[in-house]
Amino acid sequence: MNWPYWSALAILARLLEESGEFARIVNHNFGEKKKKKEEVDQDIEEEIGDILYTLMCFANSNKIDLDQAIRKSIDKVKKRDKKRF
Repeated sequence: MNWPYWSALAILARLLEESGEFARIVNHNFGEKKKKKEEVDQDIEEEIGDILYTLMCFANSNKIDLDQAIRKSIDKVKKRDKKRF
């Protein structure tokens, strides 16, 4: 696919929207606020996929290497938490 990406701020808005949908499902499934009968069932796996897709779009449109980004994050956590667990 070769279509233009949205602006960085538009992608951020989409990410926050998708994160909110994810939070709602987590709250319904694991929190105190249960889903109302009239609310549509949502798939937690699909919402996680939407978040990942949105992050990939942001990374691609800003020439960010996702492999390098996750390696940096893992290395940071391993160093920071090496004596924690």
